[in-house]
Amino acid sequence: MVNYRVEDLHALVAALKAEGCNVLDKIDDFEYGKFAWVIDPEGNKVELWQPPG
Repeated sequence: MVNYRVEDLHALVAALKAEGCNVLDKIDDFEYGKFAWVIDPEGNKVELWQPPG
């Protein structure tokens, strides 16, 4: 799995959904950051991570 660090996870997830990307509905929130996942066109799971603060 590939992991990308992002600045604004919620805004990115909304933009990806608006473009028709396969974004999993779950966003996890932990003390070490927020996580969401996207499935790329080849079926690979891509993790998006927004570190805390």
